[in-house]
Formats: sequence, C-alpha cells, structure tokens
Amino acid sequence: MKKAHGIVAATIIAVVSLALGAVAWAHGSGRSINERLSGFEETPALSTPGHGEFRATVDKSAQEIHYRLTFNDLESDVTQAHIHFENATNSGAIVVFLCTNLGNGPVGTQACPAGGGTITGTIGPADVTDLAAAQGIAAGEFQEFVRAIRAGATYVNVHTVDRAPGEIRAQLGDHDHSRRH
Repeated sequence: MKKAHGIVAATIIAVVSLALGAVAWAHGSGRSINERLSGFEETPALSTPGHGEFRATVDKSAQEIHYRLTFNDLESDVTQAHIHFENATNSGAIVVFLCTNLGNGPVGTQACPAGGGTITGTIGPADVTDLAAAQGIAAGEFQEFVRAIRAGATYVNVHTVDRAPGEIRAQLGDHDHSRRH
C-alpha cells in the first residue's frame, strides 16, 4: 500500500512540475534552452569533428535572453555565429548576431574565438536585426523572436572559413532534448 501511495505522490509531483514549467514558459520566467551543435544538423548535413553547445535562459518579461555558446574542434577558424529564422530543413535569415570576425555585425557585436572557445551575452530587442523582416520578424521584435524559438523555427549556426554556410548547427525550441550527436 505504501508503494502505491509513493507512486501516486510521484505522479502528482511530476504532473505539477510539468504544469509549472508550462506556466513559467508562458510567462517568461526563466525558460532554459540547452542544445548540442553538430554538422549533422547543417543543410546539407556535414561530417565534421566540430561540436558545440548553446545554453540560454529566456526571460520574456524582462525581454532578455542570457546565453552561452561553446564550440570546438572545427575544421577551420570561426568567422561568425548567429541565430537564424527557419525550420530544420532549410537555411534562413539571420535574426541575431552572436559574434563575428568579419566586421559585418551590428555595432558592439563581440569577436568570435577563431580557434574555438566560449562566448556569452545577453540578447534584447535592440539585438533583433531586420534581416528576417521579409519572413515576419522585424528589427526589435523580441517577443516574435521568442515565439519563433518556442515554435522550433530558429537555429544557432557557427560559420567557419572552410564552411562559410555553416559547420555546426542546432535547431532551437520545444522538441526532444535527449538527442546527442
């Protein structure tokens, strides 16, 4: 009998935790993103020793995303990294610059560690570019950008000298986080 009560209690706790997580996401209080980047998610897919991780916390009410991007073992030097707007099967427009070594980002865009490493930062409305305006995300539209992340319609991409379209990538959003490359 005690075992049955324990199972019921554990089930109730799990359901309440899931419900609270959904409420937290809807209200923007600390939604976490944790994705692994690999060449297998590029379009077309690539076999590369490069890998990375993108971690972020979305705070819709403060209109901020605090992020950390780590990448290593790439085949050539990093040129830039962005968040793009598009589904998993296509390449899309840049919504946010994370770093660049090409001098093509908005004022204040940090340099990428060319040989691999970690960058951190905060994304706010001023960081949302107008490059995806034709697709419906205009400059400064932070809430629309967050909706696109939640829908799985954005991806992080790390571009390199030898792989200008991108060497490693990860789709962001609500999907199965158990996959590992």
